[in-house]
Amino acid sequence: MSYLYKTPRLLKWYYPDLIWDFNSEEKCVYLTFDDGPTKEYTHWILEQLETYGAKATFFCVGNNVAACREEFDAILQKGHAVGNHTFNHLNGCNQSLLSYLRDIRKCDEVFKSKLFRPPHGRLSKKQRLVLTKDFQVIMWDVLSGDFDTNLNGEDCYHAVVKNVVNGSVVVFHDSKKAAPRLKAALPKILKDLSDRGFTFKAIS
Repeated sequence: MSYLYKTPRLLKWYYPDLIWDFNSEEKCVYLTFDDGPTKEYTHWILEQLETYGAKATFFCVGNNVAACREEFDAILQKGHAVGNHTFNHLNGCNQSLLSYLRDIRKCDEVFKSKLFRPPHGRLSKKQRLVLTKDFQVIMWDVLSGDFDTNLNGEDCYHAVVKNVVNGSVVVFHDSKKAAPRLKAALPKILKDLSDRGFTFKAIS
């Protein structure tokens, strides 16, 4: 495993211009879903959230929004927030500043948001300096690991419920690859955290 479920404090300190979590005395969590929308899974995610009165933030790929407009509209109609996740799900470290910004602007033409999350969490220094002038760049405090095919739903469930604190930003994925683990973990996570008194907020 080449990642950590819990983002180290040192990393948050080193990149203070990125948003990793929210200071909160209130017992609330910010659930986020990357890479959608999808015709297969977005509505299911929305149903799970609605069961617990939960609001979330969906970091959407512009190309997927163009192909799944009904699902994207449903996200907004249910009162959730959306953020830019590039048009083609690009890894910033593999792109020049100009090509990366062009792809982000292309996504912005499909839908507007002042929230941005870099796919794979990867940005060059120049990209970061430019983007933080125009966007709230949202990273994460807790990684569910639902994208990892070496894990199962129980692994993802425990990764989240053991690491969440007040104001945590948690990452899930609205994708075919993540679906087996997401479907097993998300209902249990929502129930567990609700039973512990957490509420679920969208990022505004």
